[in-house]
Amino acid sequence: MRQIWAAARYNFMGFFRNSRTVITFLLSVIVCFLLSGRVMEVADRFGTSMQAAEPFIWTFGDATAILLVSLLLIFLFSDLPKLTAFTPFYLMRMTKKKWLAAQFLYIVLVTTLYVAFILLTTVLLCMKRSFPGNLWSETAAILGYSSIGEELHVPSTVKVMESVSPFGCMLQAGALMLGYSLTLGFLILLGNLLAGKKYGMLLALGYSLYGFLLDPEVLGGLLGMEDYEMFRVRSVVGWISPLNNAVYGMHDFGYDNLPSIGQSLLIFAGLLLLMYLLALRALRRYNFTFLGG
Repeated sequence: MRQIWAAARYNFMGFFRNSRTVITFLLSVIVCFLLSGRVMEVADRFGTSMQAAEPFIWTFGDATAILLVSLLLIFLFSDLPKLTAFTPFYLMRMTKKKWLAAQFLYIVLVTTLYVAFILLTTVLLCMKRSFPGNLWSETAAILGYSSIGEELHVPSTVKVMESVSPFGCMLQAGALMLGYSLTLGFLILLGNLLAGKKYGMLLALGYSLYGFLLDPEVLGGLLGMEDYEMFRVRSVVGWISPLNNAVYGMHDFGYDNLPSIGQSLLIFAGLLLLMYLLALRALRRYNFTFLGG
């Protein structure tokens, strides 16, 4: 484990000074600012406050918002696996399996940092109208019990507020976003190992497009389905689409035939394990190319 941690830690050298990292985090701030404006609009209109976790919950409670922020990870992880002048040093002192585990550990740490940064950003952007108490706010009640939330495309629903507290909802929504983001990062690494640099980005873009096309509203519009047929579409898509598994509102709260939070997390864990095993197999034929001195 010490060797794996040492190799993963080396990947962080210069990480916060890297222009790719700076641009990714700056763009995520812009995305959070634009998306959280919908929630702030309601609070400003009615002069109400929000619970501190609600901006994150309502902002990233639909598939489009999660897709937008996760796409930035494609840019951040495009150089995986990291090959530097020190990579041969590590490969001579550890097995390829341990070196690959270090790459996956790096993805996990960076993705966790990225999701935590998004959470903190949404909290800070809306802090002038937020309070720390673990109770749903008047703003949440307005969004959930009226048509305003639907009109502004803010996914606030009564079934969510009845089933869990704001901080509990925030942790579950963050775990789902983390699971989806990790599958995207692992997929980029797997694609680069299988077919070379840049193919991982194409694979990740295809993965994102698959999730977008399987959005119930998008799929229903493409197939010309009526409103009464959408219930079945949502049920099927909620199970087979990783992106919809990352959406908190697309889960079973005792009303729908949808996966539970735990089942979605198990689905993500299964996908991550599958990609890790495929990456191990691809590493046997991977051609290491080192440039520079």
